[in-house]
Amino acid sequence: MVKAIEIQAPNKIETKEGYVTVFLAGSIELGKAVEWQREIVTTLKDEKIIFLNPRRDDWDSSWIQSINDVKFKEQVLWELTALEFADYIVLNFDEKTLSPISLIEFGAHAKSGKLIVYCPEKFWKRGNIDVTCEFYNVKQVSSFEELISEIKKLSKTE
Repeated sequence: MVKAIEIQAPNKIETKEGYVTVFLAGSIELGKAVEWQREIVTTLKDEKIIFLNPRRDDWDSSWIQSINDVKFKEQVLWELTALEFADYIVLNFDEKTLSPISLIEFGAHAKSGKLIVYCPEKFWKRGNIDVTCEFYNVKQVSSFEELISEIKKLSKTE
């Protein structure tokens, strides 16, 4: 039986033959963003996908956002490594958030050919997202359900 694999930060990133790797980029702002990563992993639990999930169960909000904070740096380095490693990057913007890190990830990977983006109409920078997606020919979907459908298709192409 096929079973999706979820690797949360900061765990070792590994591959499995016949599986596609998908980084779950996007809004995480605790207390504002819904836990959309869990919904994707649960919904696609029977697909040949390795989900690289930066949302971690042991996150500690007391970590200082500084290169000198060992745990914080470990998190950021894991995310950067996972973004490079992934076959695809799913980017979900939550309209209730500002998502500055997601915007950085979007800009850094817009030309990669790996992005699939869902950005709701009310996201504060939707216009920038739309123009950039069009300019770089980034796959953009119009609903969260369509995002899940596109991810499912990825597991069938590998």
